[in-house]
Amino acid sequence: MRREHRCFSPIDWPQLSAVIPLRRAGGCCEGCGRPHGQNVPHLGDGRWWDAEKGTWRDGRGRTLRVLPTAEEVAGVRMTRVVLATADRDHDTSNNADANLAAFCQRCHMLHDRPEHRRRRWATLFRRRSMGDLFGGPYAE
Repeated sequence: MRREHRCFSPIDWPQLSAVIPLRRAGGCCEGCGRPHGQNVPHLGDGRWWDAEKGTWRDGRGRTLRVLPTAEEVAGVRMTRVVLATADRDHDTSNNADANLAAFCQRCHMLHDRPEHRRRRWATLFRRRSMGDLFGGPYAE
């Protein structure tokens, strides 16, 4: 979380964010089911190996109907899964239990993609307007 956005989070956020992934979610990502704290083999496109069930899963945690080819499996990579608590509506002041979710890195980035795009646009817009006002690098 960026420094300028931390003031919007509640004081007890560290304790609150620790409860969601481990207790409510049972130590698994609520988006895809990846287990917290384990190294998981994956193919880079969302498909991953579920060692507990002995099957390949897609990016949403569903069992694959078509198994990966031998060439795809040869390019398998390992990722350590770390769960983090995410705001479903991107409102840091809304800490209702239904608004908080435990996501792995991949699911968290996919969930936050529209918000990141919006913030990136706002930052660029601000920089351009400053350039227009003060003759900076973005001035035309």
